[in-house]
Amino acid sequence: MTAFFLYSSIYLCFLMVLTLYRAIFGPTVLDRMIGVNAIGSKTTVLLILIGLIYQRVDMFVDIALAYASLNFIAVLAAARYFQKRKGLYDETRFR
Repeated sequence: MTAFFLYSSIYLCFLMVLTLYRAIFGPTVLDRMIGVNAIGSKTTVLLILIGLIYQRVDMFVDIALAYASLNFIAVLAAARYFQKRKGLYDETRFR
């Protein structure tokens, strides 16, 4: 069963690299924020899988919950900042 968790973790890391492309080269700020949020969500799942591999799920669940809440608060703060700055989308495109 450990091999399954290990291969799942490697596959998840591969998916995170694909999402990193969107976070870096996204055409809009919103695309970049969604990419960073997706990486944070995948990191939370990766922490749980690492806990399953090391058979210390109780410790890694606490770390994953703390990381997920920080990721959520950071994305909300960034969305609020860019909404106030009017930088989430290009307004001239919608006229």
